[in-house]
This record gives sequence, structure tokens and C-alpha cells, in this order.
Amino acid sequence: MASLTTTTPLILHDDPENRQELTGSPTCRRLLSGILVSVLLICVLVVVINNQTQEPPVVDNHQGGYKPVPSFTTQLPNIGQTRVPGKLETNADVEWQRSAYHFQPDKNFISGPMYHMGWYHLFYQYNPESAIWGNITWGHSVSKDMINWFHLPFAMVPDHWYDIQGVMTGSATVLPNGQIIMLYTGNAYDLSQLQCLAYAVNSSDPLLLEWKKYEGNPILFPPPGVGYKDFRDPSTLWLGPDGEYRMVMGSKHNETIGCALIYHTTNFTHFELKEEVLHAVPHTGMWECVDLYPVSTIHSNGLDMVDNGPNVKHVLKQSGDEDRHDWYAIGTYDVVNDKWYPDDPENDVGIGLRYDFGKFYASKTFYDQHKKRRVLWGYVGETDPQKYDLSKGWANILNIPRTIVLDTKTKTNLIQWPIEETEKLRSKKYDEFKDVELRPGSLFPLEIASATQLDIVATFEIDQKMLESTLEADVLFNCTTSEGSVGRGVLGPFGLVVLADAERSEQLPVYFYIAKDTDGTSKTYFCADETRSSKDAYVGKWVYGSSVPVLEGEKYDMRLLVDHSIVEGFAQNGRTVVTSRVYPTKAIYGAAKLFLFNNATGISVKASVKIWQMGEAQLDPFPLSGWTS
Repeated sequence: MASLTTTTPLILHDDPENRQELTGSPTCRRLLSGILVSVLLICVLVVVINNQTQEPPVVDNHQGGYKPVPSFTTQLPNIGQTRVPGKLETNADVEWQRSAYHFQPDKNFISGPMYHMGWYHLFYQYNPESAIWGNITWGHSVSKDMINWFHLPFAMVPDHWYDIQGVMTGSATVLPNGQIIMLYTGNAYDLSQLQCLAYAVNSSDPLLLEWKKYEGNPILFPPPGVGYKDFRDPSTLWLGPDGEYRMVMGSKHNETIGCALIYHTTNFTHFELKEEVLHAVPHTGMWECVDLYPVSTIHSNGLDMVDNGPNVKHVLKQSGDEDRHDWYAIGTYDVVNDKWYPDDPENDVGIGLRYDFGKFYASKTFYDQHKKRRVLWGYVGETDPQKYDLSKGWANILNIPRTIVLDTKTKTNLIQWPIEETEKLRSKKYDEFKDVELRPGSLFPLEIASATQLDIVATFEIDQKMLESTLEADVLFNCTTSEGSVGRGVLGPFGLVVLADAERSEQLPVYFYIAKDTDGTSKTYFCADETRSSKDAYVGKWVYGSSVPVLEGEKYDMRLLVDHSIVEGFAQNGRTVVTSRVYPTKAIYGAAKLFLFNNATGISVKASVKIWQMGEAQLDPFPLSGWTS
């Protein structure tokens, strides 16, 4: 969907005549029927804060007095809530592509969690009618471990004028009185992006089954100077030192300047836009799914938004609507003036670091107060043609949730790692290959029972004498512009080949590549080469990757999560991450093979590998009385 920068007349939410005209105008309907809406998925990671231990007095600045925290108690009307489809009806010829331990509904199109009373809640964008984008509804699932899930009835459906074209991205907040509210973006008939409020009818319900939309919706319209399609994705609220709550939103201005707007509120229904943006970066385009959160510079535990002090940095992240990448930067958040400043302006948001250098978008973090960690979720889309998705009957998955912390060794990047619960799916026994010698140009098959659902941990040691004797090697190397794994250099590539057939006519190499300058310094890259991952000429294939810091004394290590059509790769304990979607036609089920390789010309490599078979995650309907999916 192309973002527009021109402004349009907006309807005031207290004008019932105008509201009726928008929802019922034949002219409007005829106009909209001709609009081509391209596939766009915005994050719907619903995150929660539960750190407001004090109840500050809530000031209504426009009335000049004090008001209590509003309580939303209107009874939920019976609107015949649609249910999650259960039985999978799909093309058996491509069913092998379906992941076994990544989250996805049984069928159709999906697009994020919160922890509440013992359950992790996942709300996600879902099309109950088709495997392609449209009719965006909020699916709802719950889990005890973020790996095994129960599907619940839909949380919200597009049934009002302000969200009739989709219930889009949202975030949850626990109010001081314990009530849970949800701010979300609604797409109106003309695709205007309007900010809306919903609340849990019964916040003491562990499953949060019923949600009610606020009768005063929408609560926010695009401000002057902001395009009506350039205003979306409200964040979780957090409490500032002045007793007012903050919320950030993604936007852009002057065509190309991406920015994060910041709002204040005291009563959760009226929001005041601050004159200055939280942060802006020229030439980065529309910012989606903006996320701001603290990280510790000395500890490995996650932090909540109330945490601040001398040993705290703040990460600012945005999803770039134009390039479809998730960018972040590390910096300082001025809590008084609501300004964020990057530590390294050359690596500012949108021009420097990314969460994932592969197929990964529209992510959001949440603070898991249960385990004192910050967890990252993102959307992993398909790279095959849309007609294939219709044939399969489903499209898109979410990544394995990852903990995310600051790298306390480098202090210049984040570290992502699969949550510990992922290891519950590992087989009790594992295959191990120790000290495998890989001479230049060598390939070593790893004989294991099955190679389509794996958790692989590998370390590589290189011959230091050969490395030191190399004066210069591939100084200008870059994963994305290289020839992939077939491009042989003095110091790389070396790594693993996954989802390969016996002849390697299909294969996905994931590897390291070392570039060395004349001054003796070296730079290591972590890449994934999809160019020969499938014989199907119609699926997307790229070489993904980026540089990864390797500190003195460290071995080269990677962890790969292989799950049929998705491979998540973590280098150097998660300093750089690359996710691939692949669609082999031969390397499936029992025909899939696994190899070690060293395609360098000037170094030998010693490899050690541990390989676990991975079980299937539970994705079942919740056993509710009187309800079946």
C-alpha cells in the first residue's frame, strides 16, 4: 500500500452526521471499489506493561481539575463473534512446507504477546476468509510457554466505520486499577488510519475472552500535516516522571523524513501531541511499528519501561515501510523532554543496524514480567507467488520468540536468542560431530535420521597461521552483492548446508566469510545463500546477511533453527541474525540432507556440531465449553 503525504478532510468523531455519511455513502463505496489495495502487513504485537505500582493523580489539563482513571464497564453486545477455522484443507503436495514448531493458524493469512494471570496472550492479524491479505481480524491464542498454543475465539473483528477495512496494529496496557486497554489502528472505508481504544470486558478473566470497543472511537485522527495513511501503530503506554503517560506512533513528513510522534495522556481517552517528535531521520520514509525500550549495559536481564539510570540505554526501532526491514539504534532517551538521541549518528534508525538481515518484518518487543526478560516477535512472510498461498490454504508465520538484550561486550549491538522454552522441543538424544577437519574446497555429509526439523549448534575454528599469513582478502566483500556460497575467497565461505538433496541441486548454505584488510584487521560476515534453495523458478531467492563482530579469542559459532520452509540463523550468540524462507522441491522430508562445507581457498577449518531433532509444537483449540474452532 503506497503511503500518501497529502492531508484530507477528516471527520470529527463527535459529528454523527459525517460519520453516517462515511459509512453509507454510495459515492464513497463506488470510489473505494476501484482502489487496488496491495498486500501490506503491519505488526500486531500486543504488548503489556504492568509496572504502574502507584496511582498518580490523573489530571485533565483541558478541564483544570482531577479525574479518576476511567473504568470501562459497558456490557459487551452479542455480535456473533467469528471463530478460528480449525480443520486444515490444503494442497497435500505442498503441505511439507508448513512449519512444525513455529506459530501459525491452521489456515489463511496471518500477520503479536502479553502476559496475564499465568498465560501468554498472542493477538495477531488474521484473514479468516482467504490466504491473502484482506478482512483483517484479530486472532487470539494463549500459551504457557510461547511455544505450544491454544486458539481462542477472535478478539476483534472489523465491524465499525472506523475499522471496517481492518483491525490493524495495536498494543495493550494495564491501567493502575488493573483494567486492560488496547490501543489499535483502525482502517476506515477510505483507508484513513484512525487510532481506536478497546478494553477487556473482564480483566480478571485469565483468557481475556471478551473485548469491547470504546463508544467514543476513534480517539485520534492524523494531525495536520500528516497524511491520512501515514499515522499508525500506537505503542504500549508508559508512565513519565510528571505523572503523565506516553505513547509513540509511526509517521513521516515532507515525503521522506521518517519519524516517531509522541503523545501524552492522563485519562487514556484524550491524547495530546507534543510539538517535537521523539526522533526523526531524513530519507528513511514511513516508520511503522515504532518501539522504544530500555536495555541494561551491565546485566543480561530484560528491563521494563520504568527502569532508568546510569546503566541503562534505550533502543529505538522502526519498521521501514519502503524497504520492509526492521531497523534499530542504541541511544539515550531524555525522559523529561521526550527526546531520543543515537549513540552513533552514522548508525541512526533506518540507516545502520537491523534486527534480522533476512526475511523479517513488523516486529515488536514486550517485557515478560514473569521471567524478567524482553521478548521479540516478528512476522516472517512468504516469498512464493500469491497463487501458491491460495493453493496451500495458508500464508505467513511468526519467528520463534527471541530474548533481546544489549551486547555488554561490544555495547554497540543487540543480542537475540531463541527463548529457553524452545529447547523443550529438542529430542532427548542428539547427534554430535567433533573436530571435523575441513580443508579448502571440502564437503562433509552429516549422517542423521531426518533433516527438516532441527536445532543445530556449530562452532568453527580456523587455522590461525593461515589467517595471519594472509595479507589481504576480499576487502570489499558484502553478502548481498556477492556470488553467494559459490564465490570462493581466501578466507571463506565455510559453514553448514541445510535443506539440501543428495546431489545438492537444491541447498541452503549458511556460512561465515572473512574479509581482511592490508592493515591486518579483519571483518567477518554471516550469510545465507538462497539462490539454489529451490528448483521452482517462481519463488524469491536472495543472498542475505551482514557483518558480525567476532572478538579476540572467540570461535566462530552459529545456531540454526530449521523448520521445513524457514531457517533462523544466529551468529556469535545472536549478534547477527538471518532468517530465510525456502521452498525446495526435492530436499523435503526424508530426502533432505545436511552438510558441513569449506569453500575457502586459503584456510582449513575445524568444525564441531550438535544436532537435535525438534518435535512439533501444540497448536490446538482451547477446550472452551460450548465452543469449537
